[in-house]
Amino acid sequence: MDDNGVARLGGRFVRLWAASTTSALGSGLAMVATPLLVAARTDDPLLVSAAAGVGWLPWLLFALPGGVLVDRTDRRRLMVVVDWVRVVAMGVLAAAVATGHAGLPLLYAVLFVVNTGEIVFRAASQAVLPAVVPRERLERANGLLFGGATLMQQMVAGPLGGFLFVLAAGLPFLANAATYAASAVLIGLVGGVYRAAPASGPQPGPAGPRSVVGEMAEGLRWLVRQRLLRTMAVLIGLLNVTLTAATAVLVLLASQRLHLGSVGYGLLFTCMAAGGVLGSVVGDRLIARVTATWTIRVGLLVEAGLHLALATSRDPYLIGFALFAFGVHGALWGIVASSLRQRLTPPEMLGRVGSSNLFIAAGGNCLGALLGGALAGGFGLTAPYWVGFVVAVLVSAATWRVFDRATVAEAYATPVPADRVTAQPADGCAGASADGPVGAA
Repeated sequence: MDDNGVARLGGRFVRLWAASTTSALGSGLAMVATPLLVAARTDDPLLVSAAAGVGWLPWLLFALPGGVLVDRTDRRRLMVVVDWVRVVAMGVLAAAVATGHAGLPLLYAVLFVVNTGEIVFRAASQAVLPAVVPRERLERANGLLFGGATLMQQMVAGPLGGFLFVLAAGLPFLANAATYAASAVLIGLVGGVYRAAPASGPQPGPAGPRSVVGEMAEGLRWLVRQRLLRTMAVLIGLLNVTLTAATAVLVLLASQRLHLGSVGYGLLFTCMAAGGVLGSVVGDRLIARVTATWTIRVGLLVEAGLHLALATSRDPYLIGFALFAFGVHGALWGIVASSLRQRLTPPEMLGRVGSSNLFIAAGGNCLGALLGGALAGGFGLTAPYWVGFVVAVLVSAATWRVFDRATVAEAYATPVPADRVTAQPADGCAGASADGPVGAA
């Protein structure tokens, strides 16, 4: 990663980046070790797949209320609390594995707790970022965060997690607990108070405490009214359906059409991860050169191209290149989407709007996981890829004009009033820039 680029964004961002990257490494270790541990306990396909189901369930149950919590509390302190809860949960699991008392119910319970924490942590970290770095550096900051997480979780954690599991089954989970502890310490060292200030002016509805459901609905209504962010959220949900459907049966495509073994199959994901790291490193400069409008538009064409290549090609090198290109696109898309959301969303609603996006994306992932197997089983192995290609072409045509240069340029130019700054400095830290995000009609 570009260490100088990280340092130039200031000490507070350096600590956030180090916490995010360290935490991603630990999460990646647990992701590798979990199916290995389940498979060592049972060969029942239902019990094996239940681990994935337990991992996704919190995203559907708690993404929206998690956003309310983020907007009601000091976001930095909330991230620290979440990390320490995850330290305890992973520590208990590691101890149980080491002593031979780790049954599947305990594993499922820990997965549920850790993934619930991940929802809140991710929404809070995205809400904190605009108060930590200047507005004009959001693309760079988001790119570095994405790149660090991708490098650690998708490239380093895979072989390291497998190696640690061979040494001792509890080691990956113990290492994950240690990374969460390191993350908590680093975030605790970030100066400032990050409690969202209430919106200025009269508020609709009766005075007094507001319900969680009401605040969730408010965040969703705001997102629905914001055309640019609404379109991106719907696109992410739809494209996650087709992408997850594609990757759900990729192992079969790799063996039956590409004639790859387990190593070759793993290298396909390495290609995608390498593209993600490259895109995150050069993302802010590339987006500035070609504009966010064309970054989004070309990305939609890359989505269509990936599905077309998977549906038609039997060349593993071409598929590897297509996945690499998709990885670059995924990083660029994530940078643009996060930066636009941070620019356009009122600071007091960043948690709810961000968690609404997480909810939509998770829903697409869950549906896609079911759809991929159903399509492949009913219509042939390439059916999920043909469906993905058609969907990508249709959404590209339907949304092409939404992302015109004038609309996106206006989003980047929208100023924020001084009373909407989300961070209050502490311990001598500089205050947040007044150029934070603001709502747009």
